Amino acid sequence: MFEEAQYLAPVTVRADGGVEVELAHGHPGFADSAYRERRNRIAEQALGHTVGAPIADVAYTDEEHEVWRVVSEELGRAHRRFATAEYLHGTERLGLPADRIPQLQEVSDALAPLTGFRYLPAAGLVELREFYGSLADSYFHSTQYVRHHSVPLYTPEPDVIHEVIGHANALASDRFAALYRLAGQAARRVETHEALEFVSKVFWFTLEFGVMTEVGETKAYGAGILSSFGETREFRGMNIRPLDLAAMGTTPYDITRYQDTLFLAESMEHLEDVVGTFWATCDDDTTARLAVPAG
Repeated sequence: MFEEAQYLAPVTVRADGGVEVELAHGHPGFADSAYRERRNRIAEQALGHTVGAPIADVAYTDEEHEVWRVVSEELGRAHRRFATAEYLHGTERLGLPADRIPQLQEVSDALAPLTGFRYLPAAGLVELREFYGSLADSYFHSTQYVRHHSVPLYTPEPDVIHEVIGHANALASDRFAALYRLAGQAARRVETHEALEFVSKVFWFTLEFGVMTEVGETKAYGAGILSSFGETREFRGMNIRPLDLAAMGTTPYDITRYQDTLFLAESMEHLEDVVGTFWATCDDDTTARLAVPAG
């Protein structure tokens, strides 16, 4: 229902030097002054981070840890039924805590020996090329705030639950981590904004909202599906199409609702052959050719 690189709540630095996260009127935490101030402080802390330095801990509250516990329990149950074997392999390797929110430094320290990936704290909006390009260097930009406690199973934007439960479990898999890096290399290689958007859309319909055939069933591997309580229960009823680079790179999507068009890989090898090869070799001319309607 969202894309990290574009749809985080905007963060502004006021004239007095203070940081403010701009929540929309429909956001569950819009009218909660304590929640809004907490978002501001967490964003301010992220803005002060220097790449390569240890990530400062966030002093999460008992209420925030409880949100994580509730969501982690529900998603864990859904993953056992709906997630691909490779994603579950990453989950087992990483061993995220189910009863508390792990610090980003803690997640980085666990991931690095497995696949080399590390996390970077994001205050909010991350520019498209920076977000995807950082993947080439095995860095993943992540928010640290927690969704509003009034609706623990819903978030209108990517929070630490999406970034860690959704993405870190995949990043703990060598095969998925390799695909993330290839996406980053592609984002670095292409020059035009149109080509970058094409690369990012392929990422959206695969590593965010990808599905795969496994032992005769449709399973999910995309972080956007596997971090969403509702989407894990609805994705099999969507319009599921064969994996198609041209279609993925040009299909529009609505971030405010469940994704109603998904693309199906026939296997992990099929995903690597089609999407991995595309990211490993694409340039501006490749994406331009694919973006032209057939016929």
